[in-house]
Amino acid sequence: MLASAALVLLMTPGLAFFYGGMVRAKGVLNMLMMSISAMGIVTVLWVLYGYSMAFGNDVGNFVGNPMQYWGLKGLVGGNAAAAVAADPSAGVDATAAIDIPLAGTIPQTVFVVFQLMFAIITVALVSGAVADRLKFGSWIAFAALWATFVYFPVAHWVFAFDGFTGEYGGWIANKLKAIDFAGGTAVHINSGVAGLALCLVLGKRKGWPGTPMRPHNLPFVMLGAGLLWFGWYGFNAGSAVSSGGTAGTTFLTTTVATAAAMLAWLLTEKIRDGHATTLGAASGIVAGLVVITPSCSSVNVLGALAIGAIGGVLCALAVGLKFKLGFDDALDVVGVHMIGGLTGTLLIGLFATPQAPAAVAGLFYGGGFDQLWRQAVGAFAVMAYSFIVTTILAFILKFTIGLRLDEEAEVNGIDEAEHAETGYDFATVGSSSVLGHHHPGVEG
Repeated sequence: MLASAALVLLMTPGLAFFYGGMVRAKGVLNMLMMSISAMGIVTVLWVLYGYSMAFGNDVGNFVGNPMQYWGLKGLVGGNAAAAVAADPSAGVDATAAIDIPLAGTIPQTVFVVFQLMFAIITVALVSGAVADRLKFGSWIAFAALWATFVYFPVAHWVFAFDGFTGEYGGWIANKLKAIDFAGGTAVHINSGVAGLALCLVLGKRKGWPGTPMRPHNLPFVMLGAGLLWFGWYGFNAGSAVSSGGTAGTTFLTTTVATAAAMLAWLLTEKIRDGHATTLGAASGIVAGLVVITPSCSSVNVLGALAIGAIGGVLCALAVGLKFKLGFDDALDVVGVHMIGGLTGTLLIGLFATPQAPAAVAGLFYGGGFDQLWRQAVGAFAVMAYSFIVTTILAFILKFTIGLRLDEEAEVNGIDEAEHAETGYDFATVGSSSVLGHHHPGVEG
């Protein structure tokens, strides 16, 4: 579980490179910084009250008790030890048993760090929708507010099972019984909808959609996709919270669906545009990972192939919606994470098989519509809550500290304006390699 947690943390720098490569050269550092800063902000809030809001005892079917584990009180300690009886002849005094709280079979501290990594990347995911134009200070404030009022409550609904960390958990997991193994609703639908809400309040980039805003570094994008795929095994297989058959199955279905989605995206591109692209391969990988996240424990290999292929095609088509509908989701957070998360969550209702670890029958395996309606209620509840609360938070920031860079700073580049740095120092490259040397036979 510690290794899985470390893998999930690696996903956030992976996401930073994935997003960083997709923006223009003058915005790469800000893109990296939005992901990296989430690692700082969310960690501090998580250990103070976030873990408690997500995994404390349910209050009003809405959130965990924020004071139950405030500052992780009562969770930090050494190894558990059995009681020792007194043995005067050997000079041994009686000692009471030392108990550290467990989550399932693992120390609760391990579960705390594992779930922290999910919280970090969910916040970081939102940043892709608002590239190049959101003030860095406003991003920091947004990240803190959004984690507190959107992610922590939704994580409680989806991930807090009765009796695992607190006695009473969240309504989606325990009352609705929707399946979301590793975060299709809590992570992907949640961040995708939030990205949509934030980019609508923020407005379009200067010159969008007329000015070409091509990715400045496709190798970065592919590096990021590779790190995400690697880290995602901690995300999906790690969510089994033990090493065994469930972890093995989820590792396998994750791989199969991701491969199918990448191929499906490339085929869609080839038919539509005449070319299969590097950006398409990287995006297809991420789409496949997103779409299998909720369903990796509830389908077999054929189900994983189908879900991956359907997700790859739908996400490839969905990324074009922003041009038709006129919202500037810069790096396709809506098309990949919202649509992918929704697709993967709903398809459980069709493809879930009783043989898989979750042991639930979907429509195609004789279960009727029972699981499908549960999936739909969970997905659309998270969607509505996230959209409404994110919109409110965005407007509060817009009319207090302001959200948007001024026009001149945006044109000159957000890296210079907000961080006083550039990703690439073109001036020194030019002078040392070409311009600074006197070539024989060249005048001047």
